[in-house]
Amino acid sequence: MVIDKINISQKLSLFNDHWNPKIVGELNGQHIKLAKLQGEFVWHSHEVEDEMFLVISGTLKIEFRDKTVEINPNEFIIVPRGVEHKPIAEKEVTIMLFEPNTTLNTGNIKGDLTREKLDSI
Repeated sequence: MVIDKINISQKLSLFNDHWNPKIVGELNGQHIKLAKLQGEFVWHSHEVEDEMFLVISGTLKIEFRDKTVEINPNEFIIVPRGVEHKPIAEKEVTIMLFEPNTTLNTGNIKGDLTREKLDSI
């Protein structure tokens, strides 16, 4: 087992694709993921998992059926299981996600943005 620190900026420099989370750590059955977002995602929900979005840079909007929440750098939001949501990044946003290792990025919807197997970096 190797114990070492992880530099978020360095890990973010390793990829440029959007809506394709990368695993950067694991903790108690949770994946710690980094992602770059730009544009609109799909409406979806996660039936058995809560989802946490921590914004590192940029401004992320998350649409819910009854409101839109804006998350800025150094802020996070927890989307409870079963709640439909749609992330939107008008300009590039970098985020960290904390999710159970079974979480599918598009939740209950499968399509072009679904990532069944994530890369670890």
